Amino acid sequence: MQTTSASITALIEELAKLPGIGPKTAQRLTFYILRSPTDQARRLAEAITRVKENAIQCSICCNITESDPCPICASSERDHGLICVVEQPLDVLALEKTGVLRGVYHVLHGALSPLEGIGPRDLKIDELATRVRAGASAGGADGEPVREVILATNPNQEGDYTATYISQAIARPGLLLTRLARGLPIGGDLEYADEGTLSRALEGRREL
Repeated sequence: MQTTSASITALIEELAKLPGIGPKTAQRLTFYILRSPTDQARRLAEAITRVKENAIQCSICCNITESDPCPICASSERDHGLICVVEQPLDVLALEKTGVLRGVYHVLHGALSPLEGIGPRDLKIDELATRVRAGASAGGADGEPVREVILATNPNQEGDYTATYISQAIARPGLLLTRLARGLPIGGDLEYADEGTLSRALEGRREL
C-alpha cells in the first residue's frame, strides 16, 4: 500500500536522479519545497524551465550561454589570443572567480576515456583545432593570432590523457601550449578547488 502521495514520490524520484543527491537528500529537498511558499516553488520550477528552453552552446567556445556568441567571446576586453581549454562549463565559472585569466575559453564537454568509450569525436576537440588553425579566435579582434592555449583539463588520468592528445592535435610553430601547475590536487575536479589554489595554478602554468 502506498503511504506517500504520488506527486511527492515522483518529486523524490526525480531529485534523486541528480548527481550527488541520494534518496535521503531527495526526501529532505522535497519536504523543504513543500514547506516553502508557493511563489518560491513556482520560481524554482520556472527557472528550471527557462534554463532548458533558453540555454544553448556558444558557436565559438562551446560554453553554455543564452546568446551567441557568449559574453566572453563577444567581449573586446578579453585577450582572444589566449584560449583556456576546460572540460566542463562549471570549470569556466571556477576560473572566472579567480579574476586572473583575461583570455577566452574552450569547453570540451568531457574528457577522453577509452574505458568508457569517450573518444575525440565525442568532445569539442575538432572545434578547438579549427579555432587554432584559423590563426585567430573567431570572436576576437580581427586577425588576432592565437598565441597560447592553456590545457586546463582536470589533474587526473583522463585529464592528462586529454591534454596530451590535444597538444599533439593542435601543435604548430609559434603556438605556446601550457598546462596548469600542480597546485591542484591529483584526482580532483576544478569546480571543487578554492579560488586561491586556482589562482596559483594559473599563474604557475608551464609549457608542455
